[in-house]
Amino acid sequence: MHTAPYFTALGLIAIVNAVRVIRLRKRLGVSLGDGGHDELNRAIRVFGNFAEYVPLGLVLLAALEFVQAPVWYMHVCGALLLMGRLFHAVGLLGKGSMNARVVGMVMTFATLALSAVGVTLFSMIQGR
Repeated sequence: MHTAPYFTALGLIAIVNAVRVIRLRKRLGVSLGDGGHDELNRAIRVFGNFAEYVPLGLVLLAALEFVQAPVWYMHVCGALLLMGRLFHAVGLLGKGSMNARVVGMVMTFATLALSAVGVTLFSMIQGR
C-alpha cells in the first residue's frame, strides 16, 4: 500500500497533537474548554482542525489506491496533505506567521481537490 506511510505519519501527528493538549490541560489545571488560556485554545484548535480535515484526506488517499492511481500521484497528494497539516499547525501555534497557516490550508485544500478529481479520473481510466 503506497499511502500507508501517510496514514502512519498523520496518525502519529494526531497523537502528538492530543498529548500536547493533555499536557497543557494538566499544567494549566483546565479540564474542560480552554480556561481563557490562549496557548491551550491554539493547541485545541490545532488538534480540532487536524481532526476535521485529515480523515477525509486519508479516505481520498485510500480511494486513490483503490482505483490504482499512479504511485507518483498518490505521493503528491499524500505529501501535500502531510506538509499542509504541518504548516497549518506551525502557523496556528504562533511559531510561524499567518502565512504558514494560509499555506497549510491551501495545501490541504489542494490535496482534497486533487484527490477527489483523481479518484474519478483514475476510476474512469481503470474502468472501475
